[in-house]
Order: sequence, then structure tokens, then C-alpha cells
Amino acid sequence: MKFVAVSALCLWGLLCLCASVKAVGTLELMRDAAVGWTGVLPCGKWDCECAFNSQRGCCCVANEMSMLEDHTFMRMVDMWEQLTRLDNDIKEVTGNNKIAFTAAMRSRSDCFGPFTSNVPIRYYAISLNQGNGYNDALGTFTAPRAGLYSFSFTAYSNVGLDGERLYHKVQLIKNNEVVASVWEDNREDTEDSATHSVLVSLRQGDQVYVELLSGRSLCGNTKEYNRFSGYLVYPFTQE
Repeated sequence: MKFVAVSALCLWGLLCLCASVKAVGTLELMRDAAVGWTGVLPCGKWDCECAFNSQRGCCCVANEMSMLEDHTFMRMVDMWEQLTRLDNDIKEVTGNNKIAFTAAMRSRSDCFGPFTSNVPIRYYAISLNQGNGYNDALGTFTAPRAGLYSFSFTAYSNVGLDGERLYHKVQLIKNNEVVASVWEDNREDTEDSATHSVLVSLRQGDQVYVELLSGRSLCGNTKEYNRFSGYLVYPFTQE
């Protein structure tokens, strides 16, 4: 019985070996026939020469793949150039647009003024100065670039005692010309405040500041209510 089983296994192994040799032999015959073909390869638009005569791993769609890769690459290059131009255009418009400032008069219990002449107000407590347009030593904003700017200023005063004269006038100046002003003159109120906002067209280098008129005063600024702010709304593309 054991002899019969062993014989059967040997026969099965022999059959498998023959089948494997036959399969390998068939593939080699097909390859040899393809390589030895001397006529026109029936491949249509495909490059079958690549499949049979070139380096290992090449295929009949190599040319089509190469064309697709070239087309994709050129599309990517074109998209990159368009994005670069768009980025340059954006930088041209917004590259120097981060211009904004806000500053306040330092807290003081006494009065600023009166003076014998108009005096620029120096707002020393700076909380924002993007673009470095505001100079706290002079109290002056100098436009880094031409554009439409928004400015606002608040005039606050507290004389502290009933019957005291609340008397001030504060004005916004552009290149020595008055743009806007706020004022107060009464003995009915002990404190008062006013805020004014304006849009101003500036050229590069134009200066804007706030001044207190002669003979007037701002008193009791204990909480830094007197403020001066500005920012660039949009630039002028041609200065």
C-alpha cells in the first residue's frame, strides 16, 4: 500500500514538472517569435518596437505616456507662470498696504495748555504703528505711500469744577492746512469730548497732525481719552 502511494506521488510530481517545462518553453517560443519578426508589427498607433527591442520594463504605451507627461508638465508650467504673475500683481497693489496707527496723549491730571501759539499735540502712548508712519516725537503722521487715508481724533477735557470754563479747539492739519476741527466753549459742563473722522487723499510724504489752538487747553486727561488714529484705505496705483 505504501508503495502505491509513493508511486502516485512520484507520478504527480513528474506531471507537474513536465507542465512547468512546457509552459516555460511556450513563453520562450512566443518571445523568440516576436523578437525574430521581420515584418511590420501590427500595433496600430502603439510603439511595439519598444516592447520587443528596447530596455526591459518598456511597454507599448511609452510614447503615449511620454506625450501625456509632457502635456501635463507644460500645463503645470503655464499655471505656475500665471500664479507668479497674479502674485506679483497682488504684491504691487497690497505689498505696502499695512499702514495703520493709533496713539493717545499720556495720562495727566493737569492741563495741556494754554499756549501763546498753536501747538501740535504729541500722542506718546502708541498702541499700533504699522508701516512706521507715525512719529511720536513730533506727533506727526507721514504718508509712506500715496493713497486714500482715514483719520480720526478725539478731544477730551475735564476742568473738574462747576463754573470753570471748558475751552478748547483741536484741529486736524494736512500740510499746514486745516482739514477738520472740534471745539467747546461753555461754563455749563465740567467735561466734554468730541470725535471727528475724515477721509483724506495723500501723496507720499504728506504730513498730517493734530494741533491745539492758542489760548485753549485740554485738562484732566487721566484715562488717555485724547487719541489720534489713521490707516490706509487703499493705495493709489499711480503716484
